Amino acid sequence: MTAIFITGTPCTGKTTIASKLNGRLIKINDLAIKHDFVLGIDEQKGYKVIDIDKLSRYVGEITANCDELLIFEGHLTHLCDGADKIIVLRVRPEILEARLEQRNYSRSKIRENLEAEALGVCSAEAYDKYGDDVYELDVSDLSVNESVELIESVIENGGNYPVGDVDFMDWLVGNH
Repeated sequence: MTAIFITGTPCTGKTTIASKLNGRLIKINDLAIKHDFVLGIDEQKGYKVIDIDKLSRYVGEITANCDELLIFEGHLTHLCDGADKIIVLRVRPEILEARLEQRNYSRSKIRENLEAEALGVCSAEAYDKYGDDVYELDVSDLSVNESVELIESVIENGGNYPVGDVDFMDWLVGNH
């Protein structure tokens, strides 16, 4: 059994890429909603507030009792237990901004996500929990198929993609 968690800031390509990988795809947000792990809505930000502890325990149970390749996808996956490898997708903020705008995110939500991407929030949180089992991939200039091939290679062979190699801090410094 192998459990691969694909995480990253919204609009980095998680769903698109994960849906093309060979393995059973589990969308973490759908899992949280289906099993009533939603505590409420953050009225200021419009986000669903998820009970991460319950979600994590449930994901851990799924991964412990499965003998097939599981691909968990979502920006909360790195906070859950049970991963064999965590893959953090990163995208340059200027590309991410265009994608977020296409999805009609509010300016404040766009700014929040761009800052999170520039700071590498998902990578840092994943590293805190999983250490060297985290692979940070800059997919900014890759096609979907190239991204899929890269991730398949990481799943099979690992590779040298340590947290911290992708650095978008220049964007943050230049935009404040």
